[in-house]
Amino acid sequence: MQVADRSLVFDMLNGAQLRAHIQSVDPDLVVPEIEAINTKALLDIEGERVIVPSARAVDLTMNRDRIRDRAAEIGLPTARYGYAENLEQMLEIYSALDTKVVIKPVMSSSGKGQSIAYANDPVMAQQAWHYAVENMRGDRHKVIVEEFIAFDYEITLLTVRQRSGDTLFCPVLRHQQIDGDFKISEQGTFDMGVLEGEAQKMAKKIIDDLGGYGLFGVEFFIRGQEVIFSELSPRPHDTGLVTLYTQNLSEFDLHARAILHLPISDITALRSGACHTINAERASSNYKVHGLADAEAMPDVEVMLFGKPDAYPNRRLGIVFAPNVETAIAAHAKITLDY
Repeated sequence: MQVADRSLVFDMLNGAQLRAHIQSVDPDLVVPEIEAINTKALLDIEGERVIVPSARAVDLTMNRDRIRDRAAEIGLPTARYGYAENLEQMLEIYSALDTKVVIKPVMSSSGKGQSIAYANDPVMAQQAWHYAVENMRGDRHKVIVEEFIAFDYEITLLTVRQRSGDTLFCPVLRHQQIDGDFKISEQGTFDMGVLEGEAQKMAKKIIDDLGGYGLFGVEFFIRGQEVIFSELSPRPHDTGLVTLYTQNLSEFDLHARAILHLPISDITALRSGACHTINAERASSNYKVHGLADAEAMPDVEVMLFGKPDAYPNRRLGIVFAPNVETAIAAHAKITLDY
């Protein structure tokens, strides 16, 4: 498999460097895949370049405050929230909400910098602030303080917007976060009933507003019969890795087809499935993974390693695929790491 013809290593928050490298490479498409990127530069060059899915979508979604505000503006239900650029502002919002809250950077991904603070515990809230600031990405020292939703479960709706064709939806994914980071997702193992249709309407409404073409990962909380908007990613989503195991076209296949304006005849679930991430517990430049044979000896279990050169706490090093969550957890338990 060919990965790339060329690679460049530079600070993508540096707008001048970003513009210069895009100009020198002269790509047909610019596909941002990280949060720490100068979105203003992308907005500036969109008249000359195709930004995937669109520069506006990237600019809004790379920052939790902007996408949350936009969701509320177009009428999607959200948690109560506020923004803070310093500790004093954060404590004011925390006190006004007067409930259990989640505090996280406006620019981050995969749960980095996210933690919980209970009501009437300002010391805990201050600790959450420092954790968010220390783990934020990009150059914006700003956090979102949001009401903790006592949800029944969380879902990701992988939604494909095409230039020629209807908006398509993958079968809904249910995912679990542990310590603020995605660890388990499943597809085809549960039924949301009419709520899935409600989530689809909301997902279509917000990606139509953002514009552009490609696959979007739209996250929602489910509480009783409520569907509440959470976050949105303008690209393949980590919880959607399970589609490599379950679907005829994975989330990556669908994204590529949509941005290249190639037809998508159907999205077919070939089987139900679940995945469990393999995460490092400590730092190492010479880690080893054991237990792969034992895990893959289990029926219909597959293990994928990401080939990352080093490990650090909570870094995803691989993933386990299985027919259901219980089997994924059991297979994951057979894998160990040496540091």
